[in-house]
Amino acid sequence: MNDTPNTLKQIIGKTVKAIRIKQGLSQEDLAHKCNVDRSYISMIEVGRNEPSITKIFELCRGLKITPSFFIKLIELEYDRDREQE
Repeated sequence: MNDTPNTLKQIIGKTVKAIRIKQGLSQEDLAHKCNVDRSYISMIEVGRNEPSITKIFELCRGLKITPSFFIKLIELEYDRDREQE
């Protein structure tokens, strides 16, 4: 059980990372597909940067998933965290 629930930034980051790894992509690969620097992907994945809606759409295009699917994953994890409070 978590003492403190994950923030949305952390949930977004760990979701991006999980999908990226599942697809066998490096941070560099995903960054190239999204026309951003690898460090930007890293900052998202560790929860230090929160992507805008525009960037979420670009990330989803790079990950070959729909934004609605991505948001659903975020929502499920967010709800799971809140249930553990």
